[in-house]
Amino acid sequence: MLGKWLRENKYAAGILLFVRLYFGYEWLTHGWQKLMGGFNAGGFLNNAVAKPVIDKATNELVYPTFTAFIQNFALPNVKIINIMIPLGEFLVGLGLILGVLTTAAAFFGLMMNFMFMFAGTVSTNPWFILIGGILFMAGANTGRFGIDHYLMPYLRKLFTHKKNPTDLTTGKGNKHKPIHA
Repeated sequence: MLGKWLRENKYAAGILLFVRLYFGYEWLTHGWQKLMGGFNAGGFLNNAVAKPVIDKATNELVYPTFTAFIQNFALPNVKIINIMIPLGEFLVGLGLILGVLTTAAAFFGLMMNFMFMFAGTVSTNPWFILIGGILFMAGANTGRFGIDHYLMPYLRKLFTHKKNPTDLTTGKGNKHKPIHA
């Protein structure tokens, strides 16, 4: 019931607008500061490998696959990571503020927050995951008062537009006829 209300109700869309604007501002400013401030993820990534999340009872890695990803991919490619993180944060914020591709923006924001938490950083990430999860669950209603209101119908039409298939034997158009077995 709550999910349906979030996805379809115009009052929910109004509330989501304010949540989306605040949340988008947070993402945008974090990304912008990193883009302008000479961001370097190297120290963070090295620390995530040196002090990974460990189960205190068993002394084993909690996220061994993620730690291996950081060690074997992220650290050797830290220059790419130094661009992807700030640009990703900035684009998530821009998408949420403008209300364009809001579900995708919320999804990628969630992915970044989970990655930060897998690396051992709690900070504001649980709040961002909670809010981002609500925006993601609301789907297209999150962008109802934004560019998505105009963009999503166009994209649906673009991607669902089907041309009449041609009959391979005659090369002529073919009406869709149901095939009964």
